[in-house]
Amino acid sequence: MMTDANTMAHKSRIAEVFQKCRERRQAALVPFIVAGDPDLDTTRRLVLEFEHRGADLIELGVPFSDPMADGPANQRASARGLNAGASLAAILSMVSELRSETSIPLVLFGYFNPIFHYGCPRLCADAARAGIDGLLIVDLPTEEEGELRKPAREHGLDIIHLLAPTTPPDRARTIARASSGFLYYVSVTGVTGARTELASDLEHNVAQLRQLTSLPVGVGFGISTPEQAATVARFADAVVVGSAISTTIERNLKSSELVRTVGEMVGSLKSAMVTARAAA
Repeated sequence: MMTDANTMAHKSRIAEVFQKCRERRQAALVPFIVAGDPDLDTTRRLVLEFEHRGADLIELGVPFSDPMADGPANQRASARGLNAGASLAAILSMVSELRSETSIPLVLFGYFNPIFHYGCPRLCADAARAGIDGLLIVDLPTEEEGELRKPAREHGLDIIHLLAPTTPPDRARTIARASSGFLYYVSVTGVTGARTELASDLEHNVAQLRQLTSLPVGVGFGISTPEQAATVARFADAVVVGSAISTTIERNLKSSELVRTVGEMVGSLKSAMVTARAAA
C-alpha cells in the first residue's frame, strides 16, 4: 500500500486544488517568482495577475545569496529580491495582505539558511498565520528536516520535496512518504533554466514515479514555452515554470506594463496546457 504524509487529517488548499484539477481533467499550472523581484508590491500584483490568467498554485521564491540550485535567470532575480529588501518577515507580511484578495495556494520555495536563522517553529507559525500553504526547501534532505517537519505539520503546512532523474526508486519512495501536497520532479540533471528540448525519458520517469506514490506529480526545471508546457501537461499533474518568468520580468523592469506582459505569458502557458489535455 502506498503511503505518504498527504494522508494527514487536514486537507490543505494545495490538495483541494489538485482535486479540482483532476475533476476538470487538467494539469495545474504553477508559476514561480522570486518574491521582491523587482519589489514586493509588484510581487503582490503578479500573484493576483497570475491567478486571473489561470494559475492554480504559486511558488514564491525566498531570495538567497547563494541559490545553488538556480541558473542565471533566477540567480539575478534573487539578487534583485535581496536588493529590494525581501526578507522572510517582509514576504510573510506581503502574503498576509494578499490573503484579503485571494485564496490561491502559495508555497515558499527556498534554501534552509534563512529559515534556520529565522527559526523553524517561528517560521512555521508565522507562515501559517500569514496564509502560506506549503514549504519547499531545496537543500534540506528528508533525514535532516525533523526540526522543520514537526512544526510544519502542527500548523498544517505541506512539505514538498524535489526528486531528480537520478533518484533511485527506494530513495524516491522514502522522499514520497515524507512529502505532502505534491512531489516536484526535476526534469533535468542540472540547475533551473530554460531548455530548448525536454528530456526524452521524462514521461516514462513520471510514470515510474506514479507507481511509488499517490501524491500528485509536478514537473519543473527547463519548461519555458507554451509548447513544452502543453507536452508535460499531457502526463503530469502540474507544470512548474520559473526561469522563463524571471527572464520576462527582467526584460520588462522599466516597463509600466510589466505585470500585464508577464501575466499574458502565464496565460499563454495555461491555454496551451488546457488545449493539450482536451485533445488527449
